[in-house]
Amino acid sequence: MDSTEAISFATLAVHAGREDLTELGVHAIPIDLSTTAPLPSITEGRDAYDLLASGQPLPKGMTTVYRRAWNPTVVRFEEAVAALESHGTDLHAEGIAFASGMAATTAVILSRVASGKPHVVAVRPLYGGTDGLLASGLLGTQVSFVDIDQVASSITDQTGLVVIESPSNPTLDLVDIAAVVKAAGEVPVMVDNTFASPVLQQPLKHGATFSVHSATKYLGGHGDAMGGIVVTDPDHAAGIRPIRTITGGVLDPWTAYLLHRGLATLPIRMKAQSETALAVATWLTQQPQVSQVFYPGLDGCDPQGLVGRQMTGPGAMIGFELSGGFAAAEHFVAQMQLITHAVSLGGIDTLIEHPAALTHRIVEESAQPGAGILRLSIGLESPQDLAADLARGFS
Repeated sequence: MDSTEAISFATLAVHAGREDLTELGVHAIPIDLSTTAPLPSITEGRDAYDLLASGQPLPKGMTTVYRRAWNPTVVRFEEAVAALESHGTDLHAEGIAFASGMAATTAVILSRVASGKPHVVAVRPLYGGTDGLLASGLLGTQVSFVDIDQVASSITDQTGLVVIESPSNPTLDLVDIAAVVKAAGEVPVMVDNTFASPVLQQPLKHGATFSVHSATKYLGGHGDAMGGIVVTDPDHAAGIRPIRTITGGVLDPWTAYLLHRGLATLPIRMKAQSETALAVATWLTQQPQVSQVFYPGLDGCDPQGLVGRQMTGPGAMIGFELSGGFAAAEHFVAQMQLITHAVSLGGIDTLIEHPAALTHRIVEESAQPGAGILRLSIGLESPQDLAADLARGFS
């Protein structure tokens, strides 16, 4: 394909990263399992190593030296996600894939600490792992957890990164990315785009520097492959690749193949799951035991009007709060027969979990979600079947 701008997002999701398959004489994505590569000469190996050490992508056909730094199957997945994140724009985006979403997040933070600016401004709520990592100071960071309207006033000459998540985990708060970018000024903004996926939101279009995904979730979509990816501009990508190589948080080729395969059905999965989520969220608002439902597609849950402006749809994640608190939540999840009680999200089957006890357990108590809040990741089941299963929780 000479241009990805002329084709639809759905078509790109099928074909990105596969452009040379006809030339290779294959139809499925090749999986390169080699851990090392034969070197044509010392000089060519040295030149490739120098490029990799500086964080530059290797030209096609150049020897890859060692697969911890560069694997062709992984590169296909990286190129495909970068194409989706920049679809319809003239942005030159590059992807860097990792063994997990937290490895991807860690690399972004380390790259900013290495730039000499260890202060991070973070807007809660965030995924619990990200929140806990920042709060720990493990990576040499000093963090200021702030509300949206405090971002600009919290920036100092030591601030290297602003971190947001939209929609947020687990209450689905929407954050105006462009407004945060404006408030951050020259400081790069990292957006956790896991809940939205590139189907619904493309943070780089709105000025963000980094769009980060737990690829384990919607990108893979089947709950059988763990990975992460950062999409950013070439300059920042060059600062992240060496961190991945040195720390070893690399994505293996088999998993890259599975995640890449998941991209082809991502648009239709997200469409179907979002439609079901709206039906289930609406049903939950009618249940007397539910004190609040968090879903951007409901009236009052998107006061800034970001769905339709920043996002193309409200997504497939739902949060809801039971008026009976923790005891009600404990009883509720125990009654599920169809819905699986488990962490993670974005797969083809519906999951339910208690954030305060699980995904956000390491967040400081004052910032944890309420004890009665449960999180639903809607799958591809019938909304009627899901509502029937949820009804058991109210028994």
